[in-house]
Amino acid sequence: METLDILRALAIILVAAKICGLIIRKLKGPQVVGEIIAGLIVGPCIFNFVQYDGFISGMAEIGVILLMFAAGLGTDLKELIKTGFVALMVAIAGVVVSIIGGAAVYLAFGFGEPDSRMLQAIFIGTILAATSVSITVQALKEMGQLKGKVATTILSAAIIDDVIGIILLTVVIGFKDPSIEPAQVGINIVLFFVFAFIVGFALYFLFKWLDKRWPHSRRIPIFGLVLCFACAYCADKYFGIADITGAYVAGIILCNIKDSHYIERKMDVSSYMIFGPIFFASIGLQTSFDNFDLSMLWFSIALVAVALLTKVIGCGGTARLCRFNTPDSLKIGIGMMNRGEVGLIVAKKGLDMGIISAEFFTPIIILIIVSSLVTPILLKLIYSKWPYNESEAEQESNDKKVLSQEVVGATYNITEEQFKDNNN
Repeated sequence: METLDILRALAIILVAAKICGLIIRKLKGPQVVGEIIAGLIVGPCIFNFVQYDGFISGMAEIGVILLMFAAGLGTDLKELIKTGFVALMVAIAGVVVSIIGGAAVYLAFGFGEPDSRMLQAIFIGTILAATSVSITVQALKEMGQLKGKVATTILSAAIIDDVIGIILLTVVIGFKDPSIEPAQVGINIVLFFVFAFIVGFALYFLFKWLDKRWPHSRRIPIFGLVLCFACAYCADKYFGIADITGAYVAGIILCNIKDSHYIERKMDVSSYMIFGPIFFASIGLQTSFDNFDLSMLWFSIALVAVALLTKVIGCGGTARLCRFNTPDSLKIGIGMMNRGEVGLIVAKKGLDMGIISAEFFTPIIILIIVSSLVTPILLKLIYSKWPYNESEAEQESNDKKVLSQEVVGATYNITEEQFKDNNN
């Protein structure tokens, strides 16, 4: 691509992504949906102003690496440990049921060649595994329900199933090459995480020292970005692990240093202004309606329905088994329904690796749009009927009893003192 063509393509993508993102945000939707729609509009689907090529692909890859690095930086390990076992069980159940449901839908429609159909089916299920809680968080925040036990469980479970989704992506990509032995894939994954733990532990203390020596200085985000790219490179080059897994691990390494939020904020500047919009717009640029026939339409409808129900059944059902009451279990299941960035990242990685074809982006985009609209509506409905969870209601009742006793005690003491004063 010539330099002038690059400048033209960037200008078109960025202005379209910003305009469409703002429109969707005004409609109370996630801005990422607008950026995907922008790619559909300026790409081959409609106006064909921009073609997806090697340059756009490279920029999009940097965008996804920065997104995963930021996701790692934003991980709250303390909150993750605090919710512990329940969030882990909720996340695992949601992932397992989603994978089974997505794979079943794909197999039922008979897509793909017989020798690769099962791998593609599992990959479709893997796309459905990860939860995006950005819309859920906004809805809970608007209702003043962001700090309850239910909200904490949703947030922690979403973090866990994102991690599981990235690991599953690594496994599926490893099985893409038929010459790779399953045992070797497992060994590579174990070796990578052992390496990441040992090296990451040392790097954590190194960055902690750097942060103490030069607090809140620009060199800290620069070194952090170097770590991000180095981890992404090493993961792919030496372990055969997806580069985005390495970027996510780099974020986890730095998430507990003092300036982690400062690093994340600096990363957001580049990601928000250029690399992020290009990545999400590239999804639209690669989406094809050429083979979107009646069967693909029915597949899209079935996939959306299964994707929403599997989270309610898997996550909500497990929450019920973990002694949440029925309304709270529904809140958790509905709160986990939304899909977003990680699902798109997994889908794009599958397209780049040749696991799925471009027409399967359309059902994924439809799922993201529908889940982004349905999740906050259902959450508001269920919270309007059952505003509090059981433990919060019990705590509020206890607080009222304590307050009542304190008021009665204080009144009694005042009355007794007044009686003594009058007698004197």
